[in-house]
Amino acid sequence: MVDRHPVLLLTGLLLSAPVAAQSPDNAINLAPLNPDGLGPSFFTYEPDERYYPDKETFWLSPSEWVIRQQSVRSRQVHSLGLWADQTLSGSRRAVPDNESYLRVGFATQSETGELAKMEPEARFRLDLPTVEEKLRLVIESDSEENLPLSERQRDRQLTSETRTEGDITGALRYLGRLSDTVNLSTDVGIRGGLPLNTFARVRSTGYFKLGQHWLTHIDQRLYYFNQDGWGESTWVAFDRTIGEWDFRAASELRWVHRNREFEFSQIVSGFHRANNRSTFNPRIGILGESQPGWRTTEYFTDLNWRYRLYDDWLYSEVIPAINFRREDSFDSHSSLTLRIEMFFARNFR
Repeated sequence: MVDRHPVLLLTGLLLSAPVAAQSPDNAINLAPLNPDGLGPSFFTYEPDERYYPDKETFWLSPSEWVIRQQSVRSRQVHSLGLWADQTLSGSRRAVPDNESYLRVGFATQSETGELAKMEPEARFRLDLPTVEEKLRLVIESDSEENLPLSERQRDRQLTSETRTEGDITGALRYLGRLSDTVNLSTDVGIRGGLPLNTFARVRSTGYFKLGQHWLTHIDQRLYYFNQDGWGESTWVAFDRTIGEWDFRAASELRWVHRNREFEFSQIVSGFHRANNRSTFNPRIGILGESQPGWRTTEYFTDLNWRYRLYDDWLYSEVIPAINFRREDSFDSHSSLTLRIEMFFARNFR
């Protein structure tokens, strides 16, 4: 019988063949990669320090408890998405790579030298891709369409105490594609609260290359809420990489029907990954509105230093910011936001 895997056969013969004797000068070290076989030159500390026992500290038990809880709760969040997906689709199969997550954390903000209390934060998304792939159910803790543009653009500066309280939204989403670079999604759903607020929205996103160095991103949204009326937003960004930095100039124009006005923003930002743990994101922005006339309402600059504390689910943020608001006669207003975030997700990106 002809062997269908000649490579495996050749590999087996090589592994089973005896090793030829070699002189000490050109001998090959076949020892496994273990601490005893690596040699003193491999380590940055004394060889005897490899066997020091773990030190019992106050932080050891709480840290191990947090790590265990993250692992268990992440599996529960993922399993909930799979169960709901199978139930709604009527199929025994489910797409395992859903984007459900739970994000919890604590944040505190110091303004002009006054330290605020530590505030808990929580956000979640239950994203259920059915086996049809183009149809999904999305349940979120916040709806961007009902938040002021100025708040969305400064979201990382804010704590839960200073954010607008959002309502849970649930929508049935149909995904489509207009071309290789343009995607389209249509949502029909309900926003929580009393009275219930039904809505429909259409969103298209795309990207295009401009020459050799520039990339353009476009995000267009059109939506209607039966309690708030209709709205529209257009977001355009131009990206370019220079050295180790990614730069972006982004503009957004948003129509708020209940206020009969436009909101606009212009933000220039940079992004730099210093190493596999630390990233820097400086920004300079201008915010404005069209009523009672086209005018600037705020200038701001901030720096987001994000540090990965453990694995891919525990992060810290340090965000110094300076804001110049029209309501304060454009006087400088400084703040420092400190945040710790933990993500519960099976496949977090």
